Amino acid sequence: MSVHEKVKKILLVDDDIDLLEQNKIMLESKGYKVVTAENVEDGWNQFKKEKPEAAIVDLIMEEHDSGFILCHRIKKDSYGKTIPVFLLTSATYFTGFKFGSSTNEEKEWINCDAVLNKPIVLEELLKKIEHFFEAVA
Repeated sequence: MSVHEKVKKILLVDDDIDLLEQNKIMLESKGYKVVTAENVEDGWNQFKKEKPEAAIVDLIMEEHDSGFILCHRIKKDSYGKTIPVFLLTSATYFTGFKFGSSTNEEKEWINCDAVLNKPIVLEELLKKIEHFFEAVA
């Protein structure tokens, strides 16, 4: 990242404190500023306050659909619809049910730009984030 580039701020929302901290450290080591939240309401408040350039939201927090709810709120916001929102899930591992956001139909009901499986593969996440930032630059 050059000196003249703005540091990108990422909102990271996950109720697993250990994973939240681990992912925060990984993203910060790549030059991002990371704002964290541990639940949907705090995530929404941080989103409104901080105006991050991207959001990474865990699917299952207080409820099984908490991540869907937060992604939906962010994507319906006039600012939120302009940023990449990624949904993290371990549901595939536990249920065998795999879903994504590659078709228009999936994007319509999931309200995110990509679905990533836990544990995060940092290179995959960074590639998706950078791809989105390059597309809007």
